[in-house]
Amino acid sequence: MEVTPGQKKRQGTVVWTDGCFDMMHYGHANALRQAKALGDYLIVGVHSDAEIRKHKGPPVMSEAERYAAVRACKWVDEVVEDAPYVTSLEWMANYEADFCVHGDDIVCDADGNDTYREVRAAGKFKTVPRTHGVSTTDLVGRMLLLTKSHQVSYNDDDKALGTTPETDVRTMSEGKTQKSPYTRVSHFLPSSRRIVQFSEGRERLEDDKAVYIHGSFDLFHTGHIAILEEAKKLGTYLIVGVLPDHIVNQKKGHSWPVMNLYERVLSVLSCSSVDEVIIGAPWEVPASLIEAQGIHVVVEGSVVDSAYLDDKDADTAFNYPKEIGIYQKLSSPSNITTSDIVTRIIANRQAFIERNKKKEAKEIAELNQSK
Repeated sequence: MEVTPGQKKRQGTVVWTDGCFDMMHYGHANALRQAKALGDYLIVGVHSDAEIRKHKGPPVMSEAERYAAVRACKWVDEVVEDAPYVTSLEWMANYEADFCVHGDDIVCDADGNDTYREVRAAGKFKTVPRTHGVSTTDLVGRMLLLTKSHQVSYNDDDKALGTTPETDVRTMSEGKTQKSPYTRVSHFLPSSRRIVQFSEGRERLEDDKAVYIHGSFDLFHTGHIAILEEAKKLGTYLIVGVLPDHIVNQKKGHSWPVMNLYERVLSVLSCSSVDEVIIGAPWEVPASLIEAQGIHVVVEGSVVDSAYLDDKDADTAFNYPKEIGIYQKLSSPSNITTSDIVTRIIANRQAFIERNKKKEAKEIAELNQSK
């Protein structure tokens, strides 16, 4: 067995899982957390753009972005790029995997067949419960609707949908027209147990140097991951403040954020660079926060989402850290923003609507066959 630089040594029970991991979200992270709990070493195969287009439809994020997002998840030990969409025993043997794990939802190839049929037949397939209330399909649907129940009523969808027929997106929602339990626009219900599960990590040490950074971290992406990694280099303990929904909505306007506070918190908690999260952090970093958390450095990234640019109060957020000399502005390694991702979806809305319809049709066919 060859171990590449920076890769951990495979030992104990080796678990294989794979997927698209498009717009890596807390549902993906929870599946990886559960998969890791079934063994000692977790290998994650990530499909290429070409494989996803062939079997599912156009991905939102590029393969390079998806590889980086999975690598940043704290439960992942190894990432295999360009993994096949259909998982075989031979492929798993190449990585000394003892068994394969996937969520309990249905995954079909381009021909409508179960992508895990071979490993399932061999008794080397295990499932973990799917995280209800989120999926890439769900997030795409939210952006196409540009609404969430706690911010904009469904009466305003027509303005956001533009030329897209309202029913094309609405049929992905829960309700009388919904047929597949997997492809839908749904609503996340947070629980304290889930937050505790995602919060696992080391305790802070007395001599740790604490670095603080805050933001909305909406649709948690590689731009966020990159700046968090850079911030962590300035100390040994990274504290991330996640802004509450009403503040993000006030600063960015109509329909923001796409994900609610607790969804965004879970996404940040899944990142390996993060040690602690402040839930519902204040926009202006106050003395009380710095003193209570023992913060040594307050960081701001150089890349700002375009939706924030009209905010006249943007510069006031770091007044106190600047005053006491602990503020530092970092050059963001990535220029991608949440608005960029939304733009990708809106620009290709018809393609993504068709992708979601195709996915649901395959799931319904598979469900009917299993009855």
